[in-house]
Amino acid sequence: MSTVTKALELLNYFSSETPELGLSEFARAAARDKATVYRHLSALEKSGFIEKNPRTSHYRLGPAVLPLSRLREATVPRAVSVKQPLAILAQTTGETAHASLLQGAKLVTLARQTFQAHSTGVVVNEKTLPLHASGSGLAVLAFSGDTLRQQSYAPLARFTEHTVTTPQDLEERLTNTRKTGFGIANQTFETGVHGIGAPVFDDSGTVAGAIAVAAPAYRINARLDHTIKSQLIIAARSITAHWGGRVPTKLDDVWDEHSKAASEIGANE
Repeated sequence: MSTVTKALELLNYFSSETPELGLSEFARAAARDKATVYRHLSALEKSGFIEKNPRTSHYRLGPAVLPLSRLREATVPRAVSVKQPLAILAQTTGETAHASLLQGAKLVTLARQTFQAHSTGVVVNEKTLPLHASGSGLAVLAFSGDTLRQQSYAPLARFTEHTVTTPQDLEERLTNTRKTGFGIANQTFETGVHGIGAPVFDDSGTVAGAIAVAAPAYRINARLDHTIKSQLIIAARSITAHWGGRVPTKLDDVWDEHSKAASEIGANE
């Protein structure tokens, strides 16, 4: 791994929950010695990607990220195109909706929308979602190329007692995801949380991220499951279109079958 890569990786430790970090915190998070981390931080500070808060002496994002962020969204709009689908998804399902973007071999949360009617709900605070243990991650892996799937095999971190930890078990989950069109994470990332994800595609012709709903596991029943999946199909198709992509024919057919079955269930109720 190059020095530039190691330095830029430190930026991933900033989040809305941790907008500032000290040298020791960076060293612990990155599992590197302080001297090395200090050199990397100094390079980032010199370039304007980070700066020191004069009151706390902790590092925070610097002004250099602002024009890059604006340029990225202006030329490759992502966040703006998920805003409305997320709002509709949260409203129609009554649960927390979130969108994520594939960045290299990482799935990064792009935006989230929480429905306020329930007294209890899922709060999505994770900046990076595990590919093997989240509904979004399974949806992305199932429709990605062999390279990304091979990279995801090791190590398979255990988050709960339900997390898959072997490549064989992961492949079974991915086969089921391709068959149904949805990544299902029933308490595999967080105990008590049921996640359902669908892939989204961009103009590169490949999977680019995912749209998902996270709900308390106890609230999931047949009706809510059908509602979530039906609304995910609508949202995934909308975002894919805005991102200039196309849903693969086989997946489109699977989703059509689900929508048809859901309509028949609704007509019989």
